[in-house]
Amino acid sequence: MVFKEDIEAAFEGQKSVLARDFGFIKREMLEIFKPSSTHVEVISGIRRSGKSTLMRQIVKKYYEKVAYFNFEDSRVFGFEVGDFSKLDDVMGEDVEAYFFDEIQNVEGWEIFVRQLHERGEKIFVTGSNASLLSREMGTRLTGRYLSHEVFPFSYKEYLTFLGLDDSQENFYDYVVKGGFPEFLRDQNPEILQMLLKDILYRDIAVRYGIKNTHVLMDIALFLISNLGKEVSFNGIRNTFNVGSPTTVSDYLSWMEDSYLLFFLPRFSWSSKSISKNPKKVYCIDNGFAKSNSLSFTKDKGRLLENLVYLNFRKKNYKLFYFKERQECDFVVFEGSFCKWLIQVSEELHPDNRDREVAGLIEAMNFFEMDKGYIVTMTQNDQLTVNERSIIVQDVRSFFGLLHKIYFVK
Repeated sequence: MVFKEDIEAAFEGQKSVLARDFGFIKREMLEIFKPSSTHVEVISGIRRSGKSTLMRQIVKKYYEKVAYFNFEDSRVFGFEVGDFSKLDDVMGEDVEAYFFDEIQNVEGWEIFVRQLHERGEKIFVTGSNASLLSREMGTRLTGRYLSHEVFPFSYKEYLTFLGLDDSQENFYDYVVKGGFPEFLRDQNPEILQMLLKDILYRDIAVRYGIKNTHVLMDIALFLISNLGKEVSFNGIRNTFNVGSPTTVSDYLSWMEDSYLLFFLPRFSWSSKSISKNPKKVYCIDNGFAKSNSLSFTKDKGRLLENLVYLNFRKKNYKLFYFKERQECDFVVFEGSFCKWLIQVSEELHPDNRDREVAGLIEAMNFFEMDKGYIVTMTQNDQLTVNERSIIVQDVRSFFGLLHKIYFVK
């Protein structure tokens, strides 16, 4: 329970947050975002990715009279569902839209949001745990909310933020540094190392009652160091002597819910096979991965693969990898149709050309696709193999193609 006077002090103290203008760049998401007239808007994403900044930009573009409240304010520590009535009184009635930051910290928050929604109010909620937000919204507000995800800066946003021009050198830097605004501003890897600790200890260990936090950290560091590689529950269980595959499954699920890591399934027409087969692991941001691992000092190939994954993931395509005799890095579905088949290689050369082409051709034959892509750092070419077309395309051009397709929709 929190006293009303403490809620009022926090509310008044937070008023300046949405009014601040630090010269933040306009996020690309605003190009396609338009508030719904009837739905609750849920904005989720990893900590420090810019959710609050996006919120400010939405307010500036669409609203004048808003109520904002951040539930991570230390003045309202211990806020309970019964305190929402006090908050409602404090916020008053002259409000066009309500903005609630990190609301998942309050158990039962969805009850209050539903009450506001049934009053006809416009509501935005943000949080850094996708599962908690979607689960609670699905329980109380099925069909009444829309979800939006915020990621660290894209390459285009990176250039704008740092005032740079598009060039191969700057793209190389982006591949290594990633897109977390605070890290780009200060160039201090400890910022991203502390972010990892905050997520593991505050968002996962405390919330789910994990006592052996050393093992949790060891597993996270192991996964971050093995981007683009297959991992299995049993393999991790044996490596780290964890109690059961179910425990490992929970750990990985909680990491994914917090937007720390993502797990790409192997394609199969059988859902049972998909669940049993090893998954490939990817990370939220290249700079984050590099700051928390020593394994990428010279390996830009895996960082490039991670970046390609993220560009599809943030656009909500359904993703798999393909593996039978050979392997294809990405099978990309739009709805129920296979839209893209993609291999990623920093550079095609005599030692890897046959392997990359063979994996792509096998996937093209399987899905009966006439065209596939090999995304490289700088190379461009076109190959014809068994009457099937393989486009070798540099990653900057490929991302430009994806951007046009996504934002024209």
